[in-house]
Amino acid sequence: MSKRDYYEVLGVSRDSSDRDIKKAYRRLAMKYHPDRNPDDSAAEEKFKEANEAYEVLSDAQKKAAYDQYGHAGVDPNMGGGHGAGAGGFGDIFGDVFGDIFGGGGGGGRRSRVQRGADLRYNMELDLEEAVRGVEKQIRIPTQVACETCNGSGAKPGTSPKTCGTCGGMGQVRMQQGFFSVQQTCPACHGEGSIVSDPCTDCHGRGRTEETKTLSVKIPPGVDTGDRIRLAGEGEAGSHGGPSGDLFVQVSVRQHPIFDRDGRNLYCEVPVSFVDAALGGEIEVPTLDGRVKLKVPAESQTGKMFRLRGRGVPPVRGGATGDLMCRVVVETPVNLNSRQKELLREFQSTLDEKYEKHSPKKTTFFDGVKKFFEDI
Repeated sequence: MSKRDYYEVLGVSRDSSDRDIKKAYRRLAMKYHPDRNPDDSAAEEKFKEANEAYEVLSDAQKKAAYDQYGHAGVDPNMGGGHGAGAGGFGDIFGDVFGDIFGGGGGGGRRSRVQRGADLRYNMELDLEEAVRGVEKQIRIPTQVACETCNGSGAKPGTSPKTCGTCGGMGQVRMQQGFFSVQQTCPACHGEGSIVSDPCTDCHGRGRTEETKTLSVKIPPGVDTGDRIRLAGEGEAGSHGGPSGDLFVQVSVRQHPIFDRDGRNLYCEVPVSFVDAALGGEIEVPTLDGRVKLKVPAESQTGKMFRLRGRGVPPVRGGATGDLMCRVVVETPVNLNSRQKELLREFQSTLDEKYEKHSPKKTTFFDGVKKFFEDI
């Protein structure tokens, strides 16, 4: 009986990608697997047929021979290349189902070298430090390569031995029917080697705990949520692997005077009602000291003044932000009898009509009046 075309068996076209071929085979293998179809000889034959087709079409060299010469190009009995099934079911399943069962098709020796873990350090800064930049000393508990054994984990004069159970692979393969499943080696726990005479300082781990003191340069303009990366300052890698990185996470404390919004700073400046009415000059605080600010006559609470270049420099470059000063007209307190008398005398000199001296008050009451009329 002649063999069916391999593309027809898998239900794919000749120009299908490797991914489509693999997907089609996975579907058929799951459908016709003997474990799912016990005592069904027809399903078993379809399973073997799909397996044979996939072994050829998944191999670039075999696929090229098959496309040119057909079955004769891959059948050793007809003078062709490697016959279907030569690799065994285990190799094919290791390739197709490796992502499900943790296996892999014919992988090489597992490397014991692993990169160290990254570390995180939370750093709180004052607003002045965040705006101007600062250099800080920090202490980090971490793991470093053991100096006694140079990170090998073995006592000086000895060396780790290749695991006899897995042959240094770090994994062992277990055959379950047609499936070949890879698991972590129980003898070396995936390391691929065994330390029979461990280092007395690190107890075979290859690393020891240590507290490092580092100098961290904080650039001007950082803000809450920014991270600074110190390459190679994380935990040491295992078995001579590279160290991880240290990430400094920045948070800026609340300031008693200034609020920050990106590049700009904001503050409220109290102004006496006399200066607000007649105009005057007041001192405004900045992060660099103080500046004089002229308040025009008849200023109201909420009026904003912009001091250019008195804000925050962007951490990634650009123009420095501004300082925004909001005027708050302050009502005097703790008045004596004479001061109260003068205020009443002053009040009596004002025009009875609000709009002349109190435009905001007039606008407010006109709005209230219209509201109740509409009701």
